[in-house]
Amino acid sequence: ATCGLGCKYGECMGPNKCKCFPGFTGKTCNQDLNECGLKPRPCEHRCMNTHGSYKCYCLNGYMLMPDGTCASSRTCAMVNCQYGCEEVEGEVQCLCPSGGLQLGPNGRTCIDIDECSTGKALCSYNRRCVNTFGSYYCKCELGYELKYISGRYDCVDVNECVANTHRCNLHAECLNTEGSFKCKCKQGFRGTGFDCA
Repeated sequence: ATCGLGCKYGECMGPNKCKCFPGFTGKTCNQDLNECGLKPRPCEHRCMNTHGSYKCYCLNGYMLMPDGTCASSRTCAMVNCQYGCEEVEGEVQCLCPSGGLQLGPNGRTCIDIDECSTGKALCSYNRRCVNTFGSYYCKCELGYELKYISGRYDCVDVNECVANTHRCNLHAECLNTEGSFKCKCKQGFRGTGFDCA
């Protein structure tokens, strides 16, 4: 088979009969085929013709899938939230699992809210706030211990004198106070109670 004018982007199949490679057209396969103008359209959103081929593009908020379709890039699988997300009216919102967490600047990870420093935590008398990731708890103040008394837990004063956890001098007597203790040097001794001479 001979093709007098040749087959630029194809092969000669018979006398002056060319079979064009994909993306080319014309009697001698010298013209680029505009795939973007074909029916059905090869791209879902936007198409750009190139020499011998074409490229598909998607509108903002969509990503090109391997089959040439455009899928919303705002899906939970694509956003990669730390603790999961919800889709509302096509928009994706990352979620945080507790009220003690808030979305960070990147909109995907959750950061802790320090309830103790923001004043959101309410601890009762004799208890201090301890922040945790996503929450907080109330711990007995120093000098108090948690005890189960008459059907409920309460922070009660530790008697350091009875428990022998005081640091009073050998020549001092221990006096228990609410949440603490005092040391007083015995008769015939002078000092702070921690030092007696």
